[in-house]
Amino acid sequence: MTGLSKGGVEGQIGWFRRNHLVPVPEVASVDELNAMIDAWDAADEARRIGGRARTVGEFFAIEKPLLKPLPEEPFETGRWFTPWVDRYSQVTVRTNRYSVPARLIGRRARVLLHASHLVIYDGRAQVARHERLPGKSGARLDLDHYLEALVRKPGALPGATALDQARAAGKFTPVHDAWWAAARKAHGDAAGTRALIEVLLLHRHMAHEHVVAGLAAALRAGALTADAVALEARKAADTDDHAEQQRAPAAPPAAVASLTAHRLAQLPPDTRPLPSVAAYDRLLRHNRHITEGTRP
Repeated sequence: MTGLSKGGVEGQIGWFRRNHLVPVPEVASVDELNAMIDAWDAADEARRIGGRARTVGEFFAIEKPLLKPLPEEPFETGRWFTPWVDRYSQVTVRTNRYSVPARLIGRRARVLLHASHLVIYDGRAQVARHERLPGKSGARLDLDHYLEALVRKPGALPGATALDQARAAGKFTPVHDAWWAAARKAHGDAAGTRALIEVLLLHRHMAHEHVVAGLAAALRAGALTADAVALEARKAADTDDHAEQQRAPAAPPAAVASLTAHRLAQLPPDTRPLPSVAAYDRLLRHNRHITEGTRP
């Protein structure tokens, strides 16, 4: 800020912390906290420091043209780790554990750790992305990473930590629970849980809201199979697509153009002379003279 010394800038940072971050805000994620800080920062542009004539935003507008542009080349600020995937399909980074797909058990993964999240790679392919845990000895588990293993051991699902975290995040909804309970009642615990896992696999290639709509429709109809849920989910997706098409403005009908005319319009002008058969006429007269000269 114009006119502020280094100590003044540090003092304003302290003012911001005391006024917005004391007591510590309670948020569900780092992304939510960042959004709150962005809103406070935008509102702070209208504040005047002491008796200054201009606001914070007005001072920044004066300084902005004098700032150097950001470099065009991106600078990677994350740190790389290469942990082993343990038998629980997890990697440990800075004392915290994060899940990866079960097929990577026993292999070494590549982890790029950032301030608020981390990305996990198998070779060059991204296989997982998690919000970074702020504390120590915690675990961030994605239920989707365990589905292939749970198909073989469905009895492990009810008490799984990954299931509890999916419920807390809103990914495993009360509709999932209701359909699961009905499926277990109809088919037995093992078969009903396997049917639920097949439904959860639908989330990999269908939108979450469509799968939930499919579960609700299948539950109302008493259809307690994964195929029935998939059918109802596709119906919900088709309905949304049709509604989106109706909301979109209709494009004017395009005029039918002649393909030949289009091709001719793309050709350069032809400056060659028109074809002539005069040379062939001379050949015909020459041949006639030869024939008449050799006639007996």
